[in-house]
Amino acid sequence: MYKLLDLFCGAGGLSFGFEESKEFHITLASDIMPDAISTYQSNYPNTNTLCCDICELSKSILKKYDSDSVDLILGGPPCQSFSTSGKRLLDDPRGKLFQEYLRLIKLIKPKVFIFENVIGLLSMDKGKIFNTIISSFKDEGYNVTYRVLNAVDFGIPQNRKRVIIVGHTSEDFNFPRRTHLNNHLSLLDAIGDLPHLNNHSYNKYICEPQNYFQRYARIGSNELKYHDIPNHGESLLKVIMAIPEGGSASDLPDEIKPKSGFKNSYSRLWWNKPSSTITRNFGAPSSARCIHPVADRALTTREGARIQSFPDRYIFCGSRTSKNLQIGNAVPPILSKRLVKSVINCLRNRK
Repeated sequence: MYKLLDLFCGAGGLSFGFEESKEFHITLASDIMPDAISTYQSNYPNTNTLCCDICELSKSILKKYDSDSVDLILGGPPCQSFSTSGKRLLDDPRGKLFQEYLRLIKLIKPKVFIFENVIGLLSMDKGKIFNTIISSFKDEGYNVTYRVLNAVDFGIPQNRKRVIIVGHTSEDFNFPRRTHLNNHLSLLDAIGDLPHLNNHSYNKYICEPQNYFQRYARIGSNELKYHDIPNHGESLLKVIMAIPEGGSASDLPDEIKPKSGFKNSYSRLWWNKPSSTITRNFGAPSSARCIHPVADRALTTREGARIQSFPDRYIFCGSRTSKNLQIGNAVPPILSKRLVKSVINCLRNRK
């Protein structure tokens, strides 16, 4: 069995497929957010967790948790941790989290690591930051393979592009084959069995599962959790009610049109298209497109979790805002499942 360390573990989306495969033993998961650690503990009760800053992970602490020598490291520093200082990334205090991540790569020397981040990383400071990151990994003796993956191409009902960097000591790393190129799942496929909930909460499904995704989501769950409506004020409700399916604030009459917001703020989703990218603020209509296609409200916590491909049995801890943040920041669990075989093949073919 391979040993795995999950850094910046969050709610555990990236751990999901590796733990489920039974091929990996997660020795330790760490994060600085207490609610995220509580969520992780609730779903991976047999895994050691640490709520701490990454700079506190010393060799002695890692050894205590049998994590000073592992086969695989998961996780990438949050995108906010990267400065716009180009080649000074390794010296700039604003690049601290990446510096600490690199320190642990040097210290542990895993056979493989997976570094996940937003695609904006590719263009920061005209690509200088990304090039510095790749060069830093290569300087430690790793072959580096990277690719932009869109979650929707792997059976996740959401357009969500992320850059995945894989450091490895094998000849090559083969990313998983896209499984849903011409048959993307829609929002209706993902949440069509959940109550619409215009003005109340409800903990029962409205029908039997209508497709394989809903069957997957409901394994081990007989009752809905976290499916209660966000609290929208009267003036906000007027705005929401005037927005058609797939529409936005540009469709509103001037007298109720919000005075601020981005292009995708106050926008409804479509039933028959994949969801837009789920963000950490998907419960707020003023955030990126996150209003239910027909109900006059933003998405519930459960709907956001479904769109991210978390099964309904998954437990989230903290306030509604904290739960939504954990879900919006997560790697979709199904994408994690798709990556497992590629990593195993890479470990077996290592030099």
